[in-house]
Amino acid sequence: MIEIQNVRKSFASLEVLKGINLTVDKGEVVSIIGGSGSGKSTLLTCINGLEPINAGKITIDGTEVHAKSTDLNRLRRKVGIVFQQWNAFPHLTVLENVMLAPRKVLGMAKAKAEEIAVRQLSHVGLGEKLSVYPTRMSGGQQQRMAIARALAMSPEYMLFDEVTSALDPMLVGEVLDTLKMLAEEGMTMICVTHEMAFARDVSNRVAFFHQGVMAEIGTPDQLFGAPQNPETQKFLASVR
Repeated sequence: MIEIQNVRKSFASLEVLKGINLTVDKGEVVSIIGGSGSGKSTLLTCINGLEPINAGKITIDGTEVHAKSTDLNRLRRKVGIVFQQWNAFPHLTVLENVMLAPRKVLGMAKAKAEEIAVRQLSHVGLGEKLSVYPTRMSGGQQQRMAIARALAMSPEYMLFDEVTSALDPMLVGEVLDTLKMLAEEGMTMICVTHEMAFARDVSNRVAFFHQGVMAEIGTPDQLFGAPQNPETQKFLASVR
């Protein structure tokens, strides 16, 4: 499981996370919603060790993420993260992009890395795009390639940071369908999202962040159907 205990994070004098507590169990999907600047994306980068924290503790399967003794590169093998921008290497084909991390990070043999890359690209519906260069694909296809790239490392947990926010509205559905597929297969996921329908339909729990605080968390029925916090009510009224 992922355990987040009283986590605080500041950038200079601005405190972005103000004592976050959250536990995510294996196989659970937790969506995080809230306005811009509420700390949602910062939490994901802290979970993956990309950002240090100022106080508190984050543990993944009993390993403390920010302990000096923790091998972050090893830990990140089990915690994949996909951002808004897919950041593909334009001079590599789709297949080569997905093979790269298993080859470079895990030291995997080329044939094995290619087998895994083909399987994961097919998994996300890109089995016919192996030899295509990323610039020749749509934004939705590039984002699905980024998901396949993360899955090629065989993670136990996946973090998704507003992965549809940079996409044309016509392309959002294909990426959300991929996330729904992963959820149905039992992948443990934390999804920062602006897609309320996705959060409602796919999540086990939904957390609402406001000004660095987790103001409310509950099942989708609870949070969307009968929000208790006035800020949650105000936010949901603005996005419906």
